[in-house]
Amino acid sequence: MSTPLLSIVINNFNYASYLAQSIDSALAQTYPETEVVVVDDASHDASPEIIRGYGSRVIPVLQPKNAGQAAAFNAGFQKSRGERVLFLDSDDYLYPHALDRVAASWTPGLSKLQFRLDLVDAAGRAIDVFPALEIGLDSGDVVPLLLSKGRYETVVTSGNVFARSVLDRVLPVPEEDFRISADGYLVTVAPFFGPVASIDERLGAYRQHGTNLWSPTAQNLGERLRRSLQHDEHKYRALTGRAREMGLAPEPGLGLRDHQHLSTRLASLCVDAEKHPYSGDRRGTLGLRGARWSLDARLPRRRRAILAAWFLVAGFLPRTMASRAVSWRLLPDSRSGTLDRILKTVRKLAR
Repeated sequence: MSTPLLSIVINNFNYASYLAQSIDSALAQTYPETEVVVVDDASHDASPEIIRGYGSRVIPVLQPKNAGQAAAFNAGFQKSRGERVLFLDSDDYLYPHALDRVAASWTPGLSKLQFRLDLVDAAGRAIDVFPALEIGLDSGDVVPLLLSKGRYETVVTSGNVFARSVLDRVLPVPEEDFRISADGYLVTVAPFFGPVASIDERLGAYRQHGTNLWSPTAQNLGERLRRSLQHDEHKYRALTGRAREMGLAPEPGLGLRDHQHLSTRLASLCVDAEKHPYSGDRRGTLGLRGARWSLDARLPRRRRAILAAWFLVAGFLPRTMASRAVSWRLLPDSRSGTLDRILKTVRKLAR
């Protein structure tokens, strides 16, 4: 039997301080048939020089102007040849056996395979697991979940491997809607063309370093929440279009049965009601709806109960207290040392 070629497409913009580790991790794969494509989205740091330093060991794609992550995905895919493709963010990295595990677990007909990642800080020190171990990853035919909730339990960019035959059908990624988080498009539309498989192992590292595009701070929390909601709307539009092409009908109000979308929506309303993008939203309604759909989450029973309680607190307590509950959940630095230890203990007990 032939060994299929697997492509790692690294997308980079101004992450020179992490880029070499990402490329090295791709080149160090123990899987014998691997190619590495590195797309630089017109960085103005030392990234292009770093890429050139690898010579013929990588396939360089140096974009003439900054066009965003979707354009980088599209350009990198065009240069790749692998039967399966992993898009790797340049601030993340893979463990040497990652593609070996992917190849051993792959079965014919899959649209994508997903795996967990270690959550690490800027220096590579372990923080947690992503997604958290208590969150069950969805596998098999996830289209019913997409049509009902608009989402299934999946992972970030670097934890997904896609079948090339599926990417041929869903690419190019819409570049205007997905300048950032282009993986949101791929993980949403790929499962319409085959089942999803999950490996419940950490095969790489997802880095949080404070300059990630989704990293919230006390100063930008409202903006980041609104950006997340806009990203959800882009995914719902792509999902609806793909479903209709295939003769399928999504449920009305995608996201309103998804605890993750509802929590972002409620947090946005608590933090900055004046700029909240849904004028008809009410905290109490979102709190009740979120508490209800928390009970369907892929979480242990006690974690579901804690999540439902958070929705009720954020939905019905006075706004000042509700905003504090939002901050405690989304901004670990806002917690006192005692509160942080209590919440971490509660999380462990609720697993």
